[in-house]
Amino acid sequence: MDFAYNDEQQEIIKVVRDLVEKEIIPYASEMDEKGKLHDGLLEKLAAQGLLGVAIPEEYGGAGLDAATIAAIYEELGKGCAGVATTVAANALASYPVIIAGNDDQKTRYFDIINQDKLAAFALTEPGTGSDAGSVSTRAQKTEDGKGYVLNGTKCFITNGALAEVFVVFANARKSGGVRGLTAFIVRKGAQGFTIGKEENKMGIRASNTTELVFQDCYVPMENRLGREGQGFRIAMNTLDAARPFVGAVSVGIAEAAFRACCEYAKVRVQFGKPIASFEMVQGMIADMAMQIEGARLLVQRACWMKDQGMEFSREAAIAKCNASDVAMNVTVNAVQVMGGYGYIKEYPVEKYMRDAKIMQIYEGTNQIQRLVIANKTLY
Repeated sequence: MDFAYNDEQQEIIKVVRDLVEKEIIPYASEMDEKGKLHDGLLEKLAAQGLLGVAIPEEYGGAGLDAATIAAIYEELGKGCAGVATTVAANALASYPVIIAGNDDQKTRYFDIINQDKLAAFALTEPGTGSDAGSVSTRAQKTEDGKGYVLNGTKCFITNGALAEVFVVFANARKSGGVRGLTAFIVRKGAQGFTIGKEENKMGIRASNTTELVFQDCYVPMENRLGREGQGFRIAMNTLDAARPFVGAVSVGIAEAAFRACCEYAKVRVQFGKPIASFEMVQGMIADMAMQIEGARLLVQRACWMKDQGMEFSREAAIAKCNASDVAMNVTVNAVQVMGGYGYIKEYPVEKYMRDAKIMQIYEGTNQIQRLVIANKTLY
């Protein structure tokens, strides 16, 4: 396996890195404080085609391979994980349509995103997190059989108030369970569909996170993805595809925290010499370096397997779980290396630590990832 980036990939990474350095890092603290993207940033991200990286070329997107997308998200993660989450949510919301959409659905859906719009993936509910089979949002088929009426509430939806189009999962069986889970495309402004409260989060504060409320929301039959009852498979395949990208953002967060604490350790003097010369600090630095390199390789391996058309569900879970744990460990230790200065907002490592925590939670908690890994290994 060769994980070296080719010339085209290196050029893409350079473009994104320059964008991060000029348009994201200088405003990261402000975006974190205000809880929203910097004015004009979304347009600049869109201008580089970053909102459609997962969309196939035949539908107007970049059609990038998973390894390249992961490299992009790592760079965005170094700048601001909230921005990275906003962008990555478009890929997450694109995969259900790629997996189960027909040609007409793909054309209509991706035309919206190609107009520099955001999308959202709506699975989680107030009473439904890791247990996707317990989705209580109801999808009742109309008497004329021409559509469905949705009723229910979704929560913790990234891009909720900003997205133009949504993939919403609802249960079409009165008895509930995974066999009734069904996926639908819902447009912003659909009658009976409203945006609920916006969440005030600990980390990734630049990203928008809201409730979605459906009250007798009509969805035409042509907006159902796949067959009725296929939603669970669509959701699980989507999460498999997206999990390595959570790992990539995690690596970016860890790398940024690592660089910040290394630079600090070289200039912070105690007992007459830089703390970088102390063996305990060097041990922490070495451990962080090893963890980051290992996490990046696991992400690249999962992406490579996906790009080769291989079964990669286990490797996706490993990449996501390991990299997010590494991000948490590295950011906590970066704060420790910097001591009191690491704990104040004058330096970015406290933000990295807050941002890292969600990586262990969303798109499948790391406890769920360990169950996936164990089941795929044992059975």
